[in-house]
Amino acid sequence: MADRLTIEITDLRKRYGAVDALCGLTFGVPAGSIYGFLGRNGAGKTTAIKILLGMTRPDAGEVRVFGLAATNESASLDIRRRIAFVSEEKDLYDYMTVDEIIRFTSSFYPSWRGDLAARYRRTFDLPADRKVKALSRGTRTKLALLLSLCRGAELLILDEPTSGLDPAVSEEALQALVSYVDSVETTVFFSSHQIAEVDQIADHVTIIDKGSAIVQGALDDVRERYRRVQLVFDGDAPVVAFRAPGVVRVRREHRMLTVVSSAGADEIVNEARALNPASVTVSPLTLKDIFLDTVTKEN
Repeated sequence: MADRLTIEITDLRKRYGAVDALCGLTFGVPAGSIYGFLGRNGAGKTTAIKILLGMTRPDAGEVRVFGLAATNESASLDIRRRIAFVSEEKDLYDYMTVDEIIRFTSSFYPSWRGDLAARYRRTFDLPADRKVKALSRGTRTKLALLLSLCRGAELLILDEPTSGLDPAVSEEALQALVSYVDSVETTVFFSSHQIAEVDQIADHVTIIDKGSAIVQGALDDVRERYRRVQLVFDGDAPVVAFRAPGVVRVRREHRMLTVVSSAGADEIVNEARALNPASVTVSPLTLKDIFLDTVTKEN
């Protein structure tokens, strides 16, 4: 890849008993990107994040963060010093107040941005004297983001950052991430089930299924590549095995034949002319369409 990569994952494999959690996972995260990591439950997202953080070791493959091998003990320690992680559980010290946990966290990071902490505390309307245990789920999420955004990390790893939040709080958190990346040299890698949120703020994406990357790249390029071709026939649609490259899925229903392609529509349309369809319609796909058509395709 031409871009400098913050994260490089090559042929990553991990097995738990009889279950293959990762099966040759390969992708790279360009420096300065907002990178969405999508997949169904059990697809392997959490396992990949644990390996990135040095919480578990792969059975095979290579993982590099900032050019350092994440599986090397000393390098992994250096990596963790340079990243911030927000888990889905938003683990915080419940007995502290908001101000106390901000001061406590800042003491561990020489590059802590007190100006950003003050700004986000105002923006997120965080009550300084309230105990963490008394905060709502949305407010806990905003506090966890503040603690991560202000430590001067070169990489933010976020696992389901807006899980369970109402739309207003989710939008607030997403806009904070976007403005942060615009103003600070950092990379954001976030795992999410919320396809609309990835579509809204990510510039790169990987979709993982059954432990392997099935879609990846710059989001604009992914959208440009994927097309749906709908062929309507005078009678029942024929059974066809298309030879054109990039065929992801073919659906046959009564008079209609629908083809989803990851390599544009031209070659499929050219091949379809020999079938004498009554009409041919080509349309782009949303990220949600791409996700559903790739992870639920017939084997």
